[in-house]
Amino acid sequence: MIIKKLAPQDIRRYNWYIWRTVIGCFAFIVLLLTATYFELFGPLPSFRDLENPKSNQASEVISSDKVVLGTYFVENRSSVNFSQLSPNVVNALIATEDTRFYEHSGIDFRRSFTILLLNLVGSKQGASTITQQLAKNLFSGQISHNPFVRITQKLKELITAVRLERRYTKQEIVTMYLNTVDFGAYNTFGIKSAAHTYFNTTPDKLTPDQAALLVGMVKGPGAYSPIRHPDRALKRRNLILDLMAKQNFLSSGQLEELQKKPLGLDFNPMDHNAGPAPYFRAVLKQEIQKIFKDQNIVKSDGTPYDLDRDGIKIYTTIDATMQQYAEEAQREYMPTLQAQFNAQWKGVSRWKTIKNYKLLLDEGMYRSDRYKQLQLEGKSDDEIRQDFDTPDSLDLFTWHGDIDTVMKPIDSIVYCKLMLRNAMMSMDPTTGYVKAWVGGTNFEHFKYDQVKEGTRQVGSTAKPFTYSVAIENGFSPCMEVDNVPVTITGYGSGPWKPAQSMSDYKPGMITLRTALAYSQNYVAAYVMNEVKPLPVVELIKKMGITSDVPPYPSICLGVFNASVFDMTGAYSVFANHGTWTEPTFILRIEDKNGNVIYTHTPKVVQAMDAQSAYVMTYMLKGVIEDGTGSRLRGPKYGLTNPIAGKTGTTQTNSDGWFMGVTPQLVTGVWTACEDRDIHFFSTRLGEGANSALPIFALFMKKVYANEALGIKKNVDFDPPKNGAITIDCNAYKQQQQGTGDVDKKLGF
Repeated sequence: MIIKKLAPQDIRRYNWYIWRTVIGCFAFIVLLLTATYFELFGPLPSFRDLENPKSNQASEVISSDKVVLGTYFVENRSSVNFSQLSPNVVNALIATEDTRFYEHSGIDFRRSFTILLLNLVGSKQGASTITQQLAKNLFSGQISHNPFVRITQKLKELITAVRLERRYTKQEIVTMYLNTVDFGAYNTFGIKSAAHTYFNTTPDKLTPDQAALLVGMVKGPGAYSPIRHPDRALKRRNLILDLMAKQNFLSSGQLEELQKKPLGLDFNPMDHNAGPAPYFRAVLKQEIQKIFKDQNIVKSDGTPYDLDRDGIKIYTTIDATMQQYAEEAQREYMPTLQAQFNAQWKGVSRWKTIKNYKLLLDEGMYRSDRYKQLQLEGKSDDEIRQDFDTPDSLDLFTWHGDIDTVMKPIDSIVYCKLMLRNAMMSMDPTTGYVKAWVGGTNFEHFKYDQVKEGTRQVGSTAKPFTYSVAIENGFSPCMEVDNVPVTITGYGSGPWKPAQSMSDYKPGMITLRTALAYSQNYVAAYVMNEVKPLPVVELIKKMGITSDVPPYPSICLGVFNASVFDMTGAYSVFANHGTWTEPTFILRIEDKNGNVIYTHTPKVVQAMDAQSAYVMTYMLKGVIEDGTGSRLRGPKYGLTNPIAGKTGTTQTNSDGWFMGVTPQLVTGVWTACEDRDIHFFSTRLGEGANSALPIFALFMKKVYANEALGIKKNVDFDPPKNGAITIDCNAYKQQQQGTGDVDKKLGF
């Protein structure tokens, strides 16, 4: 091979050609950058945008004890600050993505122009510095696959990166970057969500191997998913660990030890159905949206807040520990109760037993998601019914876990109709703060909230309202009444005469306290006839019941409907010296910058005088001491401390209630089926003492066992000073005897 020696003039021409090309390229790049700077290729982020970079952030629901109960999100993203990051995360990121991060000013000139030229010819290269990647994540929008458009985007990223470096510290930049990164599964964005999703921990507690795994996913969250591709994720993690060691973030001994570790996942994906208090969070979201609309609470630019995107923080009254205890109490008892219910219905013809059975099935079908979807697909009613009669693979809820089974969809409606529902709320009677909220049995399968959204017939839990009016009118709990049938006239179309279960009947003269303790209908009707319905309705409204309560005598037996939310608030009046404090579950709401945009101030109403309220707690304690709620004191639960309460059972055992009252906590529990026509056949199993009281008992045992909660067993209800109503029945008898003697002397 012959190599021709170039003449000096040829070498000079060649060198000039090279330099001219380099200078031309440089001039072209400068021209492009200048054009980009002056926004000829479209607008750059403004200074305001740089100060307030936009990204979809999940709004957080925070408990009173600082636990994140859940989030509302389009992108499951929650931000952290630098102090909340483990150094392992920062080290892993720098070792992998930008080893000269602390040395450059947004652009690493050793690589940037090379990457730009490679992108010109279509060779895919990753963005250079962490700051440039942040600029891309925050401001580039949809990444174009057109190479020329992508070049203009890249130029914008370069300029934006420099501007970011001028506006923010290195710590702030790396934090912003980690808050914006996509981590794949279940729409997980940002290091905080990723740490929770994959390791059930917080970013400040991430170990080197955990940090390496998460940082390794940045390159491709799908390709390096530890859930879908664990082997690939493990290799990627070990590569990151090796890079960390090369940057002296790990010693050789640490590297060897960490690379031997398994992935160690504690997969805990966040979705709207998962986590504590899902019913509460669903109601809370609707409530906040209503507050924002009614009070015209908007952002500084006048646009409405978006709970799914604006990173709002909602501080609630819910106590995460009490919430856990409430959900555990439900899960512990409801399988037993469901088994009792199923045993009663075994072999029973539903067509013969359930009133309007076909109508119930049709209503269930019409309300189902399956029916709505088939309608959207343009199916006729006959085609839809045919679909519901065709076996299909279905996912069903059981108390022992979801099951996949093959069943006709119409039969699954029957199955769900025969599934007991349960709801519970617990609150501080003094502050009105709601501490626990269990709106149903399983939010994924049964989304209807039975605490606030649903109302059911309250049964005998309404009796204390009538007795309260009597006490305010000077009646004593020691007053004796003959327990005989009562007929009340003057209301409605005819006389009203309540029935009484003979199994619970206490014949003869009994005190009002005993009558309430054993839930005697005749005596309740007698008292109603004495005080009249309208004052009872007025008191019920003062005590916070928002549903319709007609002024008829039958309300003394609870024929009206009310929610668990309202009933729990009403019973708090007894423990709070006659004052109704609005049940409250929102403390304050802050925007993503920590500015308070809403603070809740609860309403307060003096519903009854303090003396009457105290007397009612004394009467309701009789329910627990030797009445229908006495099983609380039995060996199974052993709650012998001061507790007032009331059981409630509606007609045909369609609803079971228990209202539990202590000086520091008032709790309402309801249990029944979705439809009142489906119920227990025996009162022994269907009454509130069996269907609702045990959940209260299990909850309170857990609460009392945790001294850190501050709910004390040895606290009794405070008596008011100078009480005018006698609750000592021996003293009451003497007073009555003295009154009788005076009457005789006066000739009456």
